[in-house]
Amino acid sequence: MPGRTGAAPQGLIHRHDLIAALDRATKKQVTIVSAPAGSGKTSLLRSWSEHSGRPTAYLSIRPDQYDAQLFWLALLDAVRRATGSSEPPPTAPGFNGPEAVKAELASVDGEFVLIIDDLHELSSPEAIGQLTTLLRTLPTGVHAIVATRGLSTLRLQRLRLLDELAEIRGTDLPFTAAETRELLATAGITLTDQSLAVLRERTEGWAAGLRLAILSLAGHPDPERFVAEFSGTDRTVAEYLLAEMLDNQPAEVQRLLLRTSVLDRVNGELAELLTGTRGSERILLALEDANAFVVSLDHERTWFRYHNLFRDLLRLELRRTDDVHQLHRVAAGWFEEHGDVAESTRHLQAAGDWTEAAQLLTDHALGLTLDGQAATVAALLRSFPSGAGVRGLALAHAVAELNRGRPDEAVAHLAVARADLVKAPEDRRHRVRTTIAALDLLAARLRGNFDGVIERVEALPSATSMSTADVVLSNDARATALLNLGVSAAWSLRLAESEKYLLEGAEAAREIGRPYLEVACLAHLGFAATRDSLIRVRQYCTDAVELATRHGWASEPVIAPAYITLAGTLSWTGEFDQAAEWLARARDAVPAGGEPGTQLLLHLAAATLSAGRGQYEEALAALMAATEVRMTGRHALTARVLGWMIELRVRLDQLDKARATLAAVDERLVATAEIRNAIAVLRLAEDQPDLARAELRPVLDGSASRNPRLSLIEAYLLDAHASRALGDDEAARASTERALHQAEPDRIILPFLMTGSASLLTGLPSHSATHAALMTEIIDATSADPVGLVDTLSRTELRVLRYLPTNLTRPEIAGKLSVSLNTVNTHIRHIYTKLGVTDRSTAVQRARDLRLLSTGRN
Repeated sequence: MPGRTGAAPQGLIHRHDLIAALDRATKKQVTIVSAPAGSGKTSLLRSWSEHSGRPTAYLSIRPDQYDAQLFWLALLDAVRRATGSSEPPPTAPGFNGPEAVKAELASVDGEFVLIIDDLHELSSPEAIGQLTTLLRTLPTGVHAIVATRGLSTLRLQRLRLLDELAEIRGTDLPFTAAETRELLATAGITLTDQSLAVLRERTEGWAAGLRLAILSLAGHPDPERFVAEFSGTDRTVAEYLLAEMLDNQPAEVQRLLLRTSVLDRVNGELAELLTGTRGSERILLALEDANAFVVSLDHERTWFRYHNLFRDLLRLELRRTDDVHQLHRVAAGWFEEHGDVAESTRHLQAAGDWTEAAQLLTDHALGLTLDGQAATVAALLRSFPSGAGVRGLALAHAVAELNRGRPDEAVAHLAVARADLVKAPEDRRHRVRTTIAALDLLAARLRGNFDGVIERVEALPSATSMSTADVVLSNDARATALLNLGVSAAWSLRLAESEKYLLEGAEAAREIGRPYLEVACLAHLGFAATRDSLIRVRQYCTDAVELATRHGWASEPVIAPAYITLAGTLSWTGEFDQAAEWLARARDAVPAGGEPGTQLLLHLAAATLSAGRGQYEEALAALMAATEVRMTGRHALTARVLGWMIELRVRLDQLDKARATLAAVDERLVATAEIRNAIAVLRLAEDQPDLARAELRPVLDGSASRNPRLSLIEAYLLDAHASRALGDDEAARASTERALHQAEPDRIILPFLMTGSASLLTGLPSHSATHAALMTEIIDATSADPVGLVDTLSRTELRVLRYLPTNLTRPEIAGKLSVSLNTVNTHIRHIYTKLGVTDRSTAVQRARDLRLLSTGRN
């Protein structure tokens, strides 16, 4: 909201010296206001923002803010309200708050002020670190003011050294005599100079003490005597003034203040529920206008909080007069009804209703975690009594441990939850069983036990066996279960099953409004589709990346599988530069010590890229790193990792190490296509082509377990090499043709590069011209350009050139390249000019002479 000039709000005074100090401070990048409770920090900031006339975003941090995501969502909302942005709110978790806030601030024209009050309430070290980074790198024209109690937890020494940090401390905040007199005057109170000096001396200019005194002085029959008798420690003074103030308030105001003091924040509806009277919002607004320790939390002035000291003293008084536990129960019911499960749980805990609190948290722990409130779940768990006094928390503990990446600890909690299931009420068993099953799947997946995940699918209850309420409460668990089933099926190479589960999971996530789960499903769908269509692979990955970017998760682990899949499949098709870009993004998104399956896949993608580029030592190092990933079970791609390790050792002439690697392979993997192919490579190096062909036969006839894409193409090429070594050129040509046939739909060239098969493509019969463009790409990827024309011809012109030896018409070439006919015609004219020719046939011959196209085909 843009700042306004003019008079101070009712109950506030312009503290001219401090406002001038803040004016001077805003010439620097950041201002820290640090002072104890009751020093007048909030009043000063509000008064200054009214005076400054600059657009200002104001955020007062809620008590006990444990979660970084919720802090950044609130801060982004405050900035957007101040700038008039109509962007819809992003969705947690995974939302990149610091970047979103920084981008919003950078979009503001002119000067802008960001005020963050009550920083001491922010209990998230992650958020503190991120906020420190933001404050160090604020966009030009943005100034930040941060208010906190005591010393700031922000590390801004660099700004201090650069003289870009201003500080206002508690010793700067006590009221002067003139300010004290003005504050009294706003309440219609007049004191002699002597009494004014006594009041200042005994309150030491403390804003809270002065305001409490003013509330008691208003309407007092003898203000001078009141001040003369006013003495004692701060606590004694505060309690005395509180009693004086309450005695002088109307009964309805006393009742509202006392009964709503159980809350950290209050609105009119909730106050009326706790007091049983109407008009509560009017009272709260009037109290804020009088600056009576009531502060609004939003621009609409619908939510309020009490000054912390004031609230604590009200609570002390409340315990003497009312059933505090019952008030907490009423508040808990209201917050649960309005979807604030965390606040509801806190009030049940405050009421001592531990069983109900445990049940509520258990039912919603997974949903809260998916909403970015994992730290809140952990804090609520810590608030329960230790020991065996409270049962039913095992599932919530399991959720918390899984979020920390500690599946072994989670499994122990799940065992307790499973044992307690028989004691659960009948109406809760279905939803508890569903949650246990979903968390079982996640724990197995995080331990790398993919077969274990699939075995647990029978434990997942069907929706038809549940009541409507159970289905609603179990939606998060079921969507999570479908994700875990899909991921584990993918990494067990049950790719058709994986695609089915992940599509169902993405749809379920959309239906329940969980975009984070939807992104996770889409990110893994790309890998699931590698069995038969790279077009679908890239579509799934692109959809995932677009959705993740929209929600600010482009650098989060959730999207990493899509990046890895894109890097791997682009390496399959020889688009190595693009593959390297996606691989770099994947490395940035995957945390150290993250999920085992993702770690293995990342190493494999790195090895694929290096191998395609002929960087065999780098590829071997990546594969060795993949073997170090700790998993309880065995990733189905382990066979590919070990098989390629053997092949690369052969390429590097490390035959003894290749044999040693083969000897250590688990006997269950020896019969897979990947290991059979590796053995064939070794046998060819040992000059035993007949044994190589024998090893490949089960791969080619389909009796060996294999990935149907790369392994089959590779097997045909190895068979061609073995056949040629045996003098059977006809069989060699036939196997090469079959390899080209398998590679053609998605233009896969990686196996040709890894097996050194460019030489197999020369001298193929004329009907091989249907693969001419693919063959040209393969040869181009393995040979140099002796005349420098590759630098002269653009990338797109080279792509068009590779279709010229085929029988495709110009419109058909345009269709293949997904460009217009006019574009193709333009490229062909440029090709003719650069090659010095005038027709297609001569262009093809000239390109072959220059080794821009493969030779030997008519």
